[in-house]
Amino acid sequence: MFICPGCLKFLRITTRTKAVLYTTAFNHQKRTIINISRQTKRSFSSSSTVCAKPGDEIDLTKFSPENIRNFSIIAHVDHGKSTLADRLLEITGTIPKNAKNQQVLDTLQVEKERGITVKARTASLFHTHKGQTYLLNLIDTPGHVDFSYEVSRSLSACQGVILLVDANQGVQAQTMANFFLAFERNLTIIPCLNKIDLHNAKPEIVLEQLNNVFDTDPDDVFKISAKVGTGVQELLAAIIEKIPPPPGDRNKPLKCLVFDSQYDQYRGAVGNILVLDGSVKKGDKIMSLFSKKSYEVQGTGILHPNEKLVNVLYAGQVGFIHANFKKISDFQVGDTFCHQKSPVEPLPGFKPAVSVVFAGIFPSDQSQLIVLKAAMTKLTLNDGSVSVNVESSPAIGQGWRLGFLGMLHMDVFCQRLEQEFGTSVIITAPNVHYRVRIKGKRNIKLYGDEIVDILNPCKLPDLNIIEELLEPMIMATIIIPDQYLTAVMSLCHERRGNPLEQTYLDQHRMVLKCIFPLNEVLIDFFDELKSITSGYASFDYEDHGYQQSDLVKVEFLINKNPVEEMTLICHRSNSRNRGKEICVRLKELIPRQMTYVTIQAIIGSDIVAREDIKPIKKDVLAKCYGGDVTRKNKLLNKQAAHLKKLKMVGTVKIPKDTFIKVLKKK
Repeated sequence: MFICPGCLKFLRITTRTKAVLYTTAFNHQKRTIINISRQTKRSFSSSSTVCAKPGDEIDLTKFSPENIRNFSIIAHVDHGKSTLADRLLEITGTIPKNAKNQQVLDTLQVEKERGITVKARTASLFHTHKGQTYLLNLIDTPGHVDFSYEVSRSLSACQGVILLVDANQGVQAQTMANFFLAFERNLTIIPCLNKIDLHNAKPEIVLEQLNNVFDTDPDDVFKISAKVGTGVQELLAAIIEKIPPPPGDRNKPLKCLVFDSQYDQYRGAVGNILVLDGSVKKGDKIMSLFSKKSYEVQGTGILHPNEKLVNVLYAGQVGFIHANFKKISDFQVGDTFCHQKSPVEPLPGFKPAVSVVFAGIFPSDQSQLIVLKAAMTKLTLNDGSVSVNVESSPAIGQGWRLGFLGMLHMDVFCQRLEQEFGTSVIITAPNVHYRVRIKGKRNIKLYGDEIVDILNPCKLPDLNIIEELLEPMIMATIIIPDQYLTAVMSLCHERRGNPLEQTYLDQHRMVLKCIFPLNEVLIDFFDELKSITSGYASFDYEDHGYQQSDLVKVEFLINKNPVEEMTLICHRSNSRNRGKEICVRLKELIPRQMTYVTIQAIIGSDIVAREDIKPIKKDVLAKCYGGDVTRKNKLLNKQAAHLKKLKMVGTVKIPKDTFIKVLKKK
């Protein structure tokens, strides 16, 4: 412990912090300069979670299941979930009231940059209602369809939800999807109308929509403004009165469900749990019913919203634990933990996420392969919806083929890899999961089954042994103002959509149900839909099985060398146009080289498109001011021979983001 003579403040300098204390006198004032080592400073600034300290324990003994409420906030994107969470934290005294309290629970850098929630967050609140103190466990969930797996896992730890609807935008596609997620789990649903203070708010129309779609009584809908806090106090009382307490018995053996997890650089795997029965504390020997391995609990706590240690977590409570997990893979989301000497029946866990978008992930430098593998292992602990398979490419090297729940999910995952772990990755062109039916007993024996899954278009078998090609289909829900119906129907037909039904939400808004090939809506369908509807459309989809289709494989060559990372599968009717479009885009995206670059698209043995990129040439005639033409021809021929040699031995440098940009429209 040191005392700064200039300001008489105590400065604690630990053994991990290299500090040099300099004191100088100038104008009768003393200045203190502390030079902290770069590595230690980075470790403190990069951590988004404030770790709990021993001695700050909170006693949860008095909170029996009757005094606990577990609930989530569900809504469409940008309907005010995080803002409502901020007001609830302020009203309950969890955080001080401050104008800077904006999206307090959104701690990831990617969330702050994009302005959306991509990761469910838990916060424990203490609130007194009618003389009784309650423990409220709030889970703020994402609103985008690509992160619906986060919502479904969060609902497993809740007995009720707040269904938030924007009073200006009304019922949206993801509002309907989230409602039915909660309805299927038989959770108590509290409908809530947000942003009633906006000048353009239309509460009467939105109440009519809620009544038509969800059969909700307008008198049961709470009207609030999460930004200014209007009506939030009444909503808080309704949470306590309407949402039932969690079932659980402290006297039974321990049974807890892991519904989320993350990696901490000092403690390893940290899991968010719901204690269903019994209790768990530091020092307990617990056993995983998934791996049958035993561990010693190193600490228990709650998120308030930062980590706060507790002595014991009891039945009905939501908190976190960390133990001496030797391997990150030992800690699985959906696992059931119990005391080592008191085994219980395992919980059913969670349905595995079904990936719809697949892309290759490779390190920019193959020497960083081990670093990227470690980063992906830690990040997939926090995002269990990503599927991982090893893959190698002749051009890029060794990597992985990852499965995601959508394009935004893929973008966010790769951005988190770069921001949180400092890795640089190359992403190949995304594709969907195709299936082929093989004919011939010999071929079936070679591939192991009659139905073969195709995750990488390069692995598509020869067309001569394929009986039929199957592509994934989706059931899409589109909500639009009726004035844009003609333009939207034209877009649907252009993307090979099959409209099924049209219903009215109110006098001016419609719900369209369409069946699409997933590949047609994968890249830029939603952007184009927003464009033609002036931003008023909302879009959601769900799996609709597989359907036979006339598909072909389109391959691309650069200087007659195949680029497997650009190979794609598309419908035959659009294959030639697609090949020409991508060749033109490649010509725009690939920088000029020292050699002549030829880009070709081929289907089978036919070349359907070609583009050329002229080389960067030195002006070899600049020094020739006159003289015989043979001198000029000699210089030009020498330059042409040199470029020809470079073309034979040289390589074409392709920017790492080309594979994604080439599939998007301008």
